[in-house]
Amino acid sequence: MKRALFPGSFDPITLGHYDIIKRGIKLFDEVIVAIGINADKNYMFSLEERQLFIENAFKNEPKVRVVSYEGLTIDFCKKITKKKW
Repeated sequence: MKRALFPGSFDPITLGHYDIIKRGIKLFDEVIVAIGINADKNYMFSLEERQLFIENAFKNEPKVRVVSYEGLTIDFCKKITKKKW
């Protein structure tokens, strides 16, 4: 399985983010949109809102998975390569 990770804060999701995800769908079996949590950052939207925005934008696309994570992106990558989704 070819899996892509697209990390970011997505506060808010932009047309550029949307375009990258749409392009990724054509290239990969799964696109994981990973919303990073940074306690030091003031967000415009809550984590739940950001996740819902993305899920709604891709509700008809089974290749897109939206998750959140804390810590370093590299540590999250290592974690998901071991995990069976």
